[in-house]
Amino acid sequence: MDWRQRTYCGRVRPTDAGREVLLMGWVDAVRDHGSLIFVHLRDVSGIVQLVFDPAVDARVRSAALGLREEFVIQVRGKVRERTAGTENPNLETGDVEVYVSEMEILAKAETLPFKISEKAMVFGEALQANPENVDEELRLRFRYLDIRRPSVQANLRGRYEMMKRIRQTLDTRQFVEVETPILTRSTPEGARDYLVPSRIHQGRFYALPQSPQLFKQLLMMGGMDRYFQITRCFRDEDLRPNRQPEFTQQDLEASFVDEEFIHDLVEEITVRIFEVGGITLERPFPRMTYDQAMESYGTDRPDLRFALEFQDVTDVVSGTSYTIFRSIAGKGGCIKGFRIPGAADRMSKNLLQNEYAMKIVPSLGGKGMTWMKHTEGGLQSNIVRFFSEAELEALIRRFGTREGDVLMMVADLSRHEVNTVLGRLRLHVAEHLSLVPDGRYCPVWVTDFPLFELKDERISSMHHPFTMPGREDFDPEDRQELLSLRARAYDLVVNGEELGGGSVRIHRPDLQRRVFRALGLEPAEVEDKFGFFLEALGLGAPPHAGLALGLDRMAAMVLGARSIREVIAFPKNRRAFCPLTRAPADADPEHLQELGIRVSDAGDAEAGARGKTSPFASGDRKPKPRKKVSMARVRQVAKLARLSLREEEMEAIRRDLEQVLGYVDQLAALDTEGVPPMSHVLPVTNVWREDGEGSAGPVEEILSNAPERNGRFFQVPKILEG
Repeated sequence: MDWRQRTYCGRVRPTDAGREVLLMGWVDAVRDHGSLIFVHLRDVSGIVQLVFDPAVDARVRSAALGLREEFVIQVRGKVRERTAGTENPNLETGDVEVYVSEMEILAKAETLPFKISEKAMVFGEALQANPENVDEELRLRFRYLDIRRPSVQANLRGRYEMMKRIRQTLDTRQFVEVETPILTRSTPEGARDYLVPSRIHQGRFYALPQSPQLFKQLLMMGGMDRYFQITRCFRDEDLRPNRQPEFTQQDLEASFVDEEFIHDLVEEITVRIFEVGGITLERPFPRMTYDQAMESYGTDRPDLRFALEFQDVTDVVSGTSYTIFRSIAGKGGCIKGFRIPGAADRMSKNLLQNEYAMKIVPSLGGKGMTWMKHTEGGLQSNIVRFFSEAELEALIRRFGTREGDVLMMVADLSRHEVNTVLGRLRLHVAEHLSLVPDGRYCPVWVTDFPLFELKDERISSMHHPFTMPGREDFDPEDRQELLSLRARAYDLVVNGEELGGGSVRIHRPDLQRRVFRALGLEPAEVEDKFGFFLEALGLGAPPHAGLALGLDRMAAMVLGARSIREVIAFPKNRRAFCPLTRAPADADPEHLQELGIRVSDAGDAEAGARGKTSPFASGDRKPKPRKKVSMARVRQVAKLARLSLREEEMEAIRRDLEQVLGYVDQLAALDTEGVPPMSHVLPVTNVWREDGEGSAGPVEEILSNAPERNGRFFQVPKILEG
């Protein structure tokens, strides 16, 4: 059979009836009806039904008995329209079928680790074989099989369509796609770098780029005027849900422009990208400042699909008899809250007081919460007796409450804490009460970010150190002034997700040096890390601005994927590990020697010398010991527990404790978001020998480990309730 005569499975139509076609693909499903054998054949275009009929060719029909799912075959046959009542509305080719006269098995498939078919065989019933029904770790282990699923291919094709539209849009705006280096040097950009050792320059390392920030600015200094690229970036970040160590961003930069140019351009790109998912966005996108976002929604990534906007009531309740509010207001604190329309019937007193006020809000970082319901008689709660009628009426006016509404309020001496806790509470309530509408997308520009912020009591850039300040006449030694500065920075947020961020850049070397000085960088460090960049700024740099869009996150949102892993061909799992290739893995000792690298952990070095992969690096569930436990510590614990142990028992406990501590480290990195709590009850058994009664030992010896003693007694704190 000649592959050049091939017809794609998903393109066979009733107009092809009577025509002979050559089809190639994978066996999606097989159904034996006795005389007739039906097969669904799948390729990249879709699925078509094959019929093996002994009346057409008995030998071919007999050969079809040996077909199994995922066999690769090619067939030749004639297209026929299906008889009335046998059509399959779930298939685009559901009105036709192909009666096979020739077949060749090109490749066989062994037993599959999971079912790939997403369509039923004849009757069109939905199979429980969607990706959601297969363990994700197994899917990633056999990702090439997972990619055969039409739904996974649809995500990858949708992603490609987005990238194509980006290039088309930027091409019409005279942007040029330029590749920047992957092997570069480490620069401070907010996360840890992935380092690549150099064999030629032993003892020195390249860094994989967190972004092409400096290179795209250098292209502007080189006169390229308008640049973009769809590039891979790398960040060695702590493990979080929906994060990947390597990710794709759409990067752009332009000379002699300001924020308005970037906003207009990125809105055009974003609208075209969302059209891929059948989503229409209205332009221009609304804007709000960082301060407005924090004051109204408690986050710089506001989700505008639902209301619950904050109101400040500090002035309203500053003179109330309610001690907590009066005290906080008197000390310069803040009292804010939001109104939940029509929620009174769905939020009982028990839910509001015992769950939200006592448990949920403290878990969100707050010290507590005050609530009120607007009933027929006005505002009601367990604290309304402390408020005057005038104060209650003022609260009703400030929040705009109506009968059936619920108020939630948080108070704290720190305004930032109030906003942050309310922001988390707002999202929790919206999810609990299903206030987030499906299919709605609300983009917003967040602007005027602080230029600097405090991290570990040190001045740090909120975005990056190349962002243009809102004003240039600042003292780099004045911490208070630095924290008051605004940046000409902007983030694009959709439905509470930051999809992109950028800024106007610094284009003068003197201003750039002052920003470095404000960050506490020593002149020698600045010269070492940024000397080439400052030199370029001093040789005629144009005003320029840019932005980067996170393509993975945007694709997941546009295509309706549960995770960014669904829109990446070969993603890492939540532990930054690739179950398919088992990367990262131990390096060959000879390779390490060529690089001049010696592994300091003796256990790892021994494993590498034996050609074995360490359990932790290979992704095995058995944890690798990461912390050492001394025998002295085991004896101390045994003494505290009043256990009489033999040496071999203590040695076994020591090893087990090391394994447990290593396992705890791994558990801390796991994503437990959305996982319901589980309880496991197991009997406690001494696995070494039968328990026997031992002597308690002298009281003085038992109490020797107590931090506080009073004679023969422990001193413990008394817990007061009130």
